[in-house]
Amino acid sequence: MRMYAEERGQSSVEAGLLLPSLLVVFAVLLEPACVLYTRSVMAATASELCRILVTRRGDVTDAQLKAFALRRLAAIPEATPFHGGGEADWTIETTGSEGDAEVAVKIEGHVPLLPLFSLVARSLGVAGDEGLALSVTSAETLRPEWLEGGYDDWVSMWNG
Repeated sequence: MRMYAEERGQSSVEAGLLLPSLLVVFAVLLEPACVLYTRSVMAATASELCRILVTRRGDVTDAQLKAFALRRLAAIPEATPFHGGGEADWTIETTGSEGDAEVAVKIEGHVPLLPLFSLVARSLGVAGDEGLALSVTSAETLRPEWLEGGYDDWVSMWNG
């Protein structure tokens, strides 16, 4: 019986050594996934804004476009591995107007990094005080050069 008494608590010591290692591995895997999620929502929002820019009529204002983009970007949680700074951190730039064949949308924001990644990213010079800067640009040519006429011409053709 004395032999078993000496092994008591061994699993507690092993768990004490293994648990922090597992948490670090989990954080290493989780951080890139959160950044990729943020970037994919930004890219989808930029693509949707390009589509709206090309198809919009005169009654859609730039303020409405920005409000639309901010509603889409609200799908990104305001938590440390996703995004920080709220709506004020987003920079949304659009080029092109109604009737233009080429439009572009640029969305910029910052992702605050977890301490381990922040240390590495700052030492490499890819992150600042606000965190990792993400920028997504979507440029679309949604109206080919060979297509003649405008929206009203096409509607009148189908309405006969």
